[in-house]
Amino acid sequence: MKVIISGYGRMGHMVEKELQRRGIEIALASEDITAVDPALAEDCVCIDFTWPDSFRKNYPFIAKHFKAAVVGTTGWSDILPEVRKAFEEAGTPLIYASNFSLGVNALYAAVTRAAGMLKGAGYTPAIEETHHIHKLDAPSGTAKVLGALVEESLGEKPEITAHREGEVPGIHTVTFTSECDKLTFTHEAFSREGLAAGAVTAALMTEGLSGVHEFSELL
Repeated sequence: MKVIISGYGRMGHMVEKELQRRGIEIALASEDITAVDPALAEDCVCIDFTWPDSFRKNYPFIAKHFKAAVVGTTGWSDILPEVRKAFEEAGTPLIYASNFSLGVNALYAAVTRAAGMLKGAGYTPAIEETHHIHKLDAPSGTAKVLGALVEESLGEKPEITAHREGEVPGIHTVTFTSECDKLTFTHEAFSREGLAAGAVTAALMTEGLSGVHEFSELL
């Protein structure tokens, strides 16, 4: 497998480090993925950690020219139907996630299970998230996913509170509060390396894969 990294900021460098650690070939790291030679792209998996506006502009090129794509960029969920259509029509497999951390995906599963067990028992849900000041979307994509999971399983929409502080990699807390007790689920990232590791794991999953998938569906 060969990889082209789309977006060579902090996450791009972490993805590069993880690919090197696993001995996976890096064909290119690009700030402008649309400038990549299509002949090179067709043999490569694109791992995208850019900005929401960049991905909105670039996804048609990625869908048309790459062998497969892994997208960790957030803030574009409102155009998911169009993105899905573009990749499916091009026959290009896509794995996307609001958060590629394996720990966060375990949190998704735990919160879903707990919310289902508490349905109708008088619990009020809430979500709080804190990220670094460079993060553009608020609430985070991860918080939105958690909110959707809670609403679907509990039948009640949680209030989401977002904070932007310093260089915090990411903290997500889900609470269920009743008159009798309170349950708290928290995931705290110590660095963004877990996101890079999960994205590279997803890139390996694209071998022989077809269609568009959220990362949690494949775990």
